[in-house]
Amino acid sequence: MKIYEYQAKEIFTDSGIRIPRARLVTEPKELKDTLRHLPFSKYVLKAQTYTGGRGKAGLVVKAHDEKTALKEAQKLFKRVNKILIQEQINIKEELYVGFTVDRSKAIRKLIFSCSGGVEIEELSRNHPEKIITKEIGIFTGLLPYQLREILVDLNLDKKVKNSIHKTIQSLYEIFSRYEATLCEINPLAVTDDGEVVAVDAKIIFDDDALFRHKDILKLRIAEDEEPLEREAKDKNLSYVKLAGDIGCIVNGAGLAMATMDVIKHFGGSPANFLDIGGAAKAQAICDALSIINRDESVKAIFINIFGGIVRCDEVAKGIIKAKNKLNIDKPMVIRLIGTNDKKAYEILKKEGLSSHKNMSKAAKAAVSGR
Repeated sequence: MKIYEYQAKEIFTDSGIRIPRARLVTEPKELKDTLRHLPFSKYVLKAQTYTGGRGKAGLVVKAHDEKTALKEAQKLFKRVNKILIQEQINIKEELYVGFTVDRSKAIRKLIFSCSGGVEIEELSRNHPEKIITKEIGIFTGLLPYQLREILVDLNLDKKVKNSIHKTIQSLYEIFSRYEATLCEINPLAVTDDGEVVAVDAKIIFDDDALFRHKDILKLRIAEDEEPLEREAKDKNLSYVKLAGDIGCIVNGAGLAMATMDVIKHFGGSPANFLDIGGAAKAQAICDALSIINRDESVKAIFINIFGGIVRCDEVAKGIIKAKNKLNIDKPMVIRLIGTNDKKAYEILKKEGLSSHKNMSKAAKAAVSGR
């Protein structure tokens, strides 16, 4: 689950991480009065979105007076519905610090750089030597010596280093306590006065751990999420919108990834990741097809199910139910194999539908059927 920057900063404040003074505005009509009463006169206008790269997209704007701030904020409100008006601070150094999960190694990692800011991704590609990574033990957690190692070469006085050390430690405590998949400050600024301030904030939480964190779950603003993703979440489906045109319905994350790979292999592009789960019933298939059918970018639908716990005949019933209810007119390629697959083939045949057994042939048919 993603949250907005202003929400992440509220968590930072509760954990003792210093942030710039700021005010959230949710209505254009509030702008004049808000700007007039702010205790600072130089502003950074930050559109609140769940996506990254706001600076390059023109969604973070500096303004040096109230009139300019009002004008720029009104422009931003044409693109978003929440703006954080933050004070400009005098930055001497920009650092990057983040904690993330490396799923390939099943470990947590600390990532640090002395060169933070909007170019951090390009830095990691072109100058990887400037990115420091520390693996965090499952049982030991982040150790003090690991922080000392990353800070030893910083050309800053001891007091500032201690503040950075404390901030990173607090960030790790947030990351660990809430079972996040990402906690990031970019940039972590050192001001001309030697203060350490989290200028930006990003936290992503593990959806599967949210049942243990009801306070975090309350931060979800359902109406601000992508409509189809919100609907999928409400129906307990794992769905992520992608940029392609072949809608995918699969059971199991591993098979979902393999399905997207085979579609790409045959020259297609997946329109989504949609995992109905290992024990899905007919209704889950119907719900999944309803979501994908309303995605205007989808030109063909590929249903790829391996029946283990899930029964292929239940999947077939869901497909028939959705087809009759939703009037699906997009090409639909079905691949079912596993538990009760022969029964599923009979159900589909009665409705004039067929099913592939070979995944590659099915994927090729989906790509050519667009």
